[in-house]
Amino acid sequence: MDVIIVDDELAGRRTLRELCEAECDLRVVGEYGDGTTALDAIRAMQPQLLFLDIHMDPLNGIDLARALNLSTLPSLVFVTAYDSYALEAFEVCAIDYLLKPFDQERFRKTLDRVRPRHAATGAADRHALLADLLARLEHNPRDTPAERPRLLAEFNGRLHVLDAARVELIEADRNYVAIRVGHEIYHARSTLAQAEQALRTQPMLRISRSCLVNVNYVREVNRTLRGDFILVLAGGATVTSSEGYRAKVREYLSSLRI
Repeated sequence: MDVIIVDDELAGRRTLRELCEAECDLRVVGEYGDGTTALDAIRAMQPQLLFLDIHMDPLNGIDLARALNLSTLPSLVFVTAYDSYALEAFEVCAIDYLLKPFDQERFRKTLDRVRPRHAATGAADRHALLADLLARLEHNPRDTPAERPRLLAEFNGRLHVLDAARVELIEADRNYVAIRVGHEIYHARSTLAQAEQALRTQPMLRISRSCLVNVNYVREVNRTLRGDFILVLAGGATVTSSEGYRAKVREYLSSLRI
C-alpha cells in the first residue's frame, strides 16, 4: 500500500515513517507537516493508506478527512495524543487510531486491522465509516484535548489508556518513561520531553533531568542536608530534586505560602 503521513510534529512523522519502512508491503510516498499541503498531495497521489494527525493548524485532521475525494478515499488511521470521546468513536466505527505515544507492537496491531479491511471494503464503505465517525465527533464538542488528555502505557504485558490527570509522577528509564498512577507503575516508549509535552495541560513540575512531578499529588515536603527537596506523593512515592532544579522547586513552594 502507498502511504502518506500527515503530522505537524517532526518526531511524529519520523516515528511513523520508520515503522512503515519496516513493513514490506508499505511504501511511504509522502509526509507532510500541515493539512493544507497534504490535501493537495493526497488528491494527486491517491494513497491507499493515510496516517492522519487530528490536531493541526490551520486545517485539522477531521476537516482534511472531510475534504477527501469520496471515490478514492484511502484507509484512514487517525493519530492523536488524546482519546476523549473520539477513542470510543474510532472503535465503534472500525476506523483505527493510534494513540500517542505508541510502539511497534501497537503499530502492527493497527496494520493487522487495516490490511484485511482495505482489501475487503470499497471507498463507499470507508466513506460511510468516516461519515459516522465525524458525526459522533461533532455531536460531542465538550470534549476538547485540553480537558481530557490520555496516555497509552503498558502494565503487566497489557496496554492501558491512562487519564493524564491521575498521573502522579513520570521518570526517565533509558528508552522508556515510567509513569506512576497511585501504587502502579506503567511504562511507555518515550522520552521525558515527549511525556512533558503530552502532559502540558497538567501542573507538572520538573524536579530533575529525569523526573516530572504532578504538583496536585504532593503531600509532604522535606529537605536533605544539601538542601535538595524531598517530595512525598499521594501514592506513597518519594522523589528528590537535583541541585540544578532546586531553585525551580523552591520557587514553586514559595508560591504556596500564605
